[in-house]
Amino acid sequence: MNVLAGLEPQAVFSFFEEISRIPRPSYHEKQISDYLVAFAEAHGLEYYRDDLFNVIMIQEATAGYENEEPIILQGHMDMVCEKEESCNIDFEKEGLTLRVDGDLISAEGTTLGGDDGIALAMILALFSDENLVHPRLEAVFTASEEVGMDGAKGIDLSMLRGHRLLNLDTEDEGVLLCSCAGGSTALLGLPVRREDPAEDDLCYRIEVTGLLGGHSGGEIHKERANANLLMARLFLMMQDTFDFRIVSLAGGKKQNAIPRQTTAKILVAKNPDADFPSFVKKVEETFRKEYTITDPDIQLTVRTEMLSKEEKPVDNPSTQRITRVLNALPCGIQSMNHAVGELVKTSLNLGILVLEDGKLNLEYAVRSSVGSERKFLEQKLLIVMEAFGGGGIITAEYPAWEYQVDSPFRETAITVFEQMYKKKPKVEAIHAGVECGILAGKIKNLDGISIGPDMQDIHTTEERLSIASTGRVYEYVKALLQYKA
Repeated sequence: MNVLAGLEPQAVFSFFEEISRIPRPSYHEKQISDYLVAFAEAHGLEYYRDDLFNVIMIQEATAGYENEEPIILQGHMDMVCEKEESCNIDFEKEGLTLRVDGDLISAEGTTLGGDDGIALAMILALFSDENLVHPRLEAVFTASEEVGMDGAKGIDLSMLRGHRLLNLDTEDEGVLLCSCAGGSTALLGLPVRREDPAEDDLCYRIEVTGLLGGHSGGEIHKERANANLLMARLFLMMQDTFDFRIVSLAGGKKQNAIPRQTTAKILVAKNPDADFPSFVKKVEETFRKEYTITDPDIQLTVRTEMLSKEEKPVDNPSTQRITRVLNALPCGIQSMNHAVGELVKTSLNLGILVLEDGKLNLEYAVRSSVGSERKFLEQKLLIVMEAFGGGGIITAEYPAWEYQVDSPFRETAITVFEQMYKKKPKVEAIHAGVECGILAGKIKNLDGISIGPDMQDIHTTEERLSIASTGRVYEYVKALLQYKA
């Protein structure tokens, strides 16, 4: 069943629906890469594919545009794969189930993958449009963008002739993005010791749910609650009243998504003076008051649970170290760029937290538009971990995309926008990362912008894509390709 049949632009949504049927988590892009290669072969296009499954397609200029500067069109193949607890999809084997509600497209129980599937769909629609006139088009489809931009880092672009880049990986129509933060991933670990449980301890399962989550770059400024941090605070608040030890702890699935749910199993020594479930309910009330605006539906649920024979809690000193290090490590906004419309300058997000065997593993997404601030924040993470007997490494680093004062392509994009929309576009920088900074390091004098249609709540199961906005942005892209000074 073609859920998007009849939507305009028909070619764009037809390709988007086909793409949505293809599993494409980060590091599992072979199927979508095969699809793109098959498209290139079917249309007689020059193409290249590397061992990372990056794909490049080239379409020569149409008559009258042979002397125009080529344009590079760019988007990434992978998507953030988040799902609701009730959804049993296997993202590595199954496609998405799309649905339409008025002007919005979403997916049932999962992220939509509009980030950045809509870019792929638009580019394929452009390449298949026999009536479109254009300069030489060079499409760059990258792999593993969502996990450190590995595809962009490893891609060979030596066959490209263009120096004008149109990246299609933003989510606000009417905004020409011209700069973004750089970032890295911090992988931290804290050794713990396990011991046998006490016979009279009570076993509880605690869940933090009801949070909105969101993109750790694009929505960090909204200061939404982080489920991992709420669980850590609960442990801290328990210390004065309860003697407890942690059995298991897990929260978050992607380092670049603000975690919406964290689960822990703990053993609590009997306390005749305090009821543990009642204590947790009071903490829930505290959290709800603090996050009344950003996360009004926070829930802390607790229930008794059996401890299996194989399960052992970490000892009391390890429980104390876990509690303290999680509450000592920085998280969230660290500084603002007050010169650029109150833009976040430096931040970090504890996206993944898991207690495995003899180690607590943490994964942070670190971002900053100022390289020295990012390095300082990375050092701070390592210093705190070392102080508690742990350690870590910094990996998946990518550079900031610096603002270019002189950008002829941006001026052309502004001119075309004003002609179509009868108003000026917003020219902005963002705190989230796009691949333009990496590509600028590979192509001398690269002149680029990033655009995209309206999307909401990307990297969450509430992700939605505007149909009308997609149509307008697609027409804008066509006009930009056809423009002659």
